Amino acid sequence: MTHRAFASLMAMAAAVAVTTVMQVPAAGQTPTVSRWIPPRLPDGQPDMQGIWANRGVNSYDLERGMSEAHLKITGIQQNWKPAIVDPPDGKFPYQPWAAAKRKEIQDNYLTLTKAEYVDPHTLCYLSGIPRIFYQGEFQILQPPGYVVFLQEFNHGSRIVPLDARPHVAGDIKLWMGDSRGHWEGNTLVVDVTNNNDRTWWDVVGSFHSNGLHIAERYTFIDADTINYEATFEDPKVFVRPFKMALLFKRNNEEGRELMEFACREGQESQHIMQMLRRNVR
Repeated sequence: MTHRAFASLMAMAAAVAVTTVMQVPAAGQTPTVSRWIPPRLPDGQPDMQGIWANRGVNSYDLERGMSEAHLKITGIQQNWKPAIVDPPDGKFPYQPWAAAKRKEIQDNYLTLTKAEYVDPHTLCYLSGIPRIFYQGEFQILQPPGYVVFLQEFNHGSRIVPLDARPHVAGDIKLWMGDSRGHWEGNTLVVDVTNNNDRTWWDVVGSFHSNGLHIAERYTFIDADTINYEATFEDPKVFVRPFKMALLFKRNNEEGRELMEFACREGQESQHIMQMLRRNVR
């Protein structure tokens, strides 16, 4: 893929990234509760198996009011719906030093003078959470005692055991973190620890530390809709916890399968890798 084609693809994706309004509770409200009764699997889990995609959030820029950064990167001016629902201003509550670092990344995103300015996706790294849910489609499988998420991009995956086993040792840091889940009615609750510090939440340098802790809630609204809410705590980087909300819609196309979206360093973004080799010492 040429540089021009890659840039065009990014712009097209940005243009269609959000077409619907998220149906999520306002900041400070209690978690979403559904009265709909989903079918059950033999092990008692609500059956959420299938292929899903995020609807109603901008994966390029998760905040409200960051159109300038988005315009610089994609060339498209849009009024995006933010994924951050708490704090009410829709912004990451970065500590001053972290806000300055992210601005440095934004200002240098296209210069590629340092490896830290490059989106980890460009280097074919795994997405982390919650970016696994807004980079193409994803599939949910439910073998007995587990929930498994398969990501279309770069063959990413998450395995969530439901048997109350302890998390792995704290010095082990993983791209997708270490997940443990349980069901509360129609809601899958997942606790995620052991995250590394090498993933971003969007393409404009929204980063975190390896102290990140995530509490996720997946609530069935109806047969084809899941409301996703996640609270993030990272006292190394943020002044307070914050909350994101996404809306997942099922793809009901008959015979639908995840598309091949392999990624290897230097393939789709060869021009970026060449610039890195020239500029980064």
